[in-house]
Amino acid sequence: MRIVTNEALIKRNARIGQIASIVGLLILVGGMILTFQGDQNQTQVFLSFGALLVGFALSQLGIYFGNRYSRPPRADQVLDQALKGLDKNYTLYHYTAPVSHLLIGPAGIWAIFPKHQRGTITYEKGRWRQKGGLFLAYMKLFAQEGIGRPDLEIGAELESLNKFIAREIPDMEFPPARAALVFTNPQADVQAGEAPVPTLTIKKLKEFIRKQGKNKQFRLSPEKIQALQKAIEKEG
Repeated sequence: MRIVTNEALIKRNARIGQIASIVGLLILVGGMILTFQGDQNQTQVFLSFGALLVGFALSQLGIYFGNRYSRPPRADQVLDQALKGLDKNYTLYHYTAPVSHLLIGPAGIWAIFPKHQRGTITYEKGRWRQKGGLFLAYMKLFAQEGIGRPDLEIGAELESLNKFIAREIPDMEFPPARAALVFTNPQADVQAGEAPVPTLTIKKLKEFIRKQGKNKQFRLSPEKIQALQKAIEKEG
């Protein structure tokens, strides 16, 4: 398998995350100091409240960038290792394509969406849930993002990717891009068989892709793989 990674973007965004975390923490401390001062006037109350809001927002921004670009092992590194062993006809792109993590090869066009959340992940009656007790609740507030609505994110990203392919390679017809939602945390227990997109743990990803290669409806010929590689690497 060939791997193409935008190392410059990773370094830049890791730096942004570090700066946001440090600045956010300093502002939070300043806001707390103002909060506990006695005999506050209206201006001090406004400043302390504003500092707490800004500090919290910057801290969340730091968590967002830190989880993706600096906390080891990074998502791209985990995916590289998980898909190691796929043959030379596959190419895995990190941050160089219309989606952050893109795998193209005989099994088709796959946008891979890694999530680092732990706990039990379920999808029931149109809702995602993440369960794990009080410790998980603490982590979600201070050190980890919530699971949110990944199906909405994935739908928008796939639409963008399919439009890119149609625009850049108008003389070829491609099967639609598909997506896999992959939980990389070894402490994640995925129970989402009813999810609108394939949802699995990182350990099952390579075997899943290999099985998809048997689906003739989505298979890519060598010519189409080469055309996609050329379009993506020109864009990147």
